[in-house]
Amino acid sequence: MTRRSRAREVALQLLFQRDLNKRIDRAVLERFVHDRLRDDTLIQFSLGLYDGVVAHQGDIDRRLSEAAENWRLVRMATVDRNVLRLGAYELLYMPETPPNVALDEAITLARRFGSADSPAFVNGVLDRLRQLPV
Repeated sequence: MTRRSRAREVALQLLFQRDLNKRIDRAVLERFVHDRLRDDTLIQFSLGLYDGVVAHQGDIDRRLSEAAENWRLVRMATVDRNVLRLGAYELLYMPETPPNVALDEAITLARRFGSADSPAFVNGVLDRLRQLPV
């Protein structure tokens, strides 16, 4: 696992936590990230991913809803929903991340933390998201 992959993993854990409890103190989040990454560059990358998803969550969720035909976000597994949010953020708001890298990283997270069907589901939704007009 690359170091940036590990930072994405930690960002996913933060997003998962936020989905279940939106009132976590920022200092607790930062300590969680620091304890797991211990590298300032990776800490900033991970927190940047988390903050980016949170800042753009309304738009990301709307666009994921369009891409996920016959699926409502609230009905998705919490892991899948947050892997999709993280992947969508990188696809839509981080032009420095090549689209194939964003897709591969999201599929890897889905494989690691989701169900047996999660990788194919994440791949399908994010691939469709890439094809939708902006």
